Amino acid sequence: MNKILVIQTAFIGDVVLATGIIEKLHAYLPDAQIDFLLRKGNEGLLVGHPFLHEVLIWDKKKDKLRNLVRMGRKIRKARYDIVINVQRFAATGLLTFFSGAGETIGFDKNPLSRWFARRIPHIVSTSEAPLHEIARNQELIRHITDAEPARPRLYPSTADYEKVRAYKNTPYITISPASVWFTKQYPKEKWVDFIRKVPGEYTVYLLGGPGDKELCEYIRERIAGGGKAETTGGPAVADLSGQFSFLQSAALMQDAHMNYTNDSAPMHFASALNAPVTAIYCSTVPAFGFGPLSDKRYIVEVEEVLDCRPCGLHGYKACPLGHFNCAHHIRDEQLLASLGG
Repeated sequence: MNKILVIQTAFIGDVVLATGIIEKLHAYLPDAQIDFLLRKGNEGLLVGHPFLHEVLIWDKKKDKLRNLVRMGRKIRKARYDIVINVQRFAATGLLTFFSGAGETIGFDKNPLSRWFARRIPHIVSTSEAPLHEIARNQELIRHITDAEPARPRLYPSTADYEKVRAYKNTPYITISPASVWFTKQYPKEKWVDFIRKVPGEYTVYLLGGPGDKELCEYIRERIAGGGKAETTGGPAVADLSGQFSFLQSAALMQDAHMNYTNDSAPMHFASALNAPVTAIYCSTVPAFGFGPLSDKRYIVEVEEVLDCRPCGLHGYKACPLGHFNCAHHIRDEQLLASLGG
């Protein structure tokens, strides 16, 4: 039996996209023991995953180097046959190199890749030659499986679905308004303007983590007129931020009429459940290779050509030019179009 470790200790969305590797490996090696290493805080994504034997957790915020050494010892003791490193950073390169695995695989942009058994070219996606992240990741295991990437997938439990069941009694949409980066986040005032035009037959659920509570409450209060009942015939708005786990949020998104997200992790949740999604791109562009994968998917971005867009792969804490036209020039009607689709 093969023992395989997949390493992806980056952000939430990166882990979701890397689950496509798990799906593909299991399809070709159903008897293999597959483990997954991620950063502390992201482990909730893989709770109860049917194809994983163990989820290893690296605490990168507290005693990072000491915990790295401990994790390295644990990995080496496990005697993996194959270690697949999806990341391009030195720390995970060290874990891969010192793993003692029979086969080590990673991208050539990892500083320690010269010591990997297999160095896979990391090809940057462009508008002229688009390459989705799941296809790029698939190259790491192409020699084990084939060239066709598997979609990412999350596995909410029966308890997760039960937790959100009561919220599915009426037609609803979800909005995940937050993002780590300001220039990837559709402005809160724009969310308010859009919600005011949503037909009253829908309930609007605002999703996010505990840290997104202030943003979600700002949006809800502006719609409800300071907490009073809406009298204009618009939609009811409920702030659910901080109430659900990753998998519970995904379970709620699965049956929504539409899910509205930024270029951020909730977009990948939708992809992993094949839920309908409208992804709003402000400073970034789908050509970077991280677009939605659901069968029913829409991309909303500014219609005019801006010389300053895209301004960066990950976004910034503020618009470099101060105007943020890539967000402010998006029209409400662009978002509403997918609601009727």
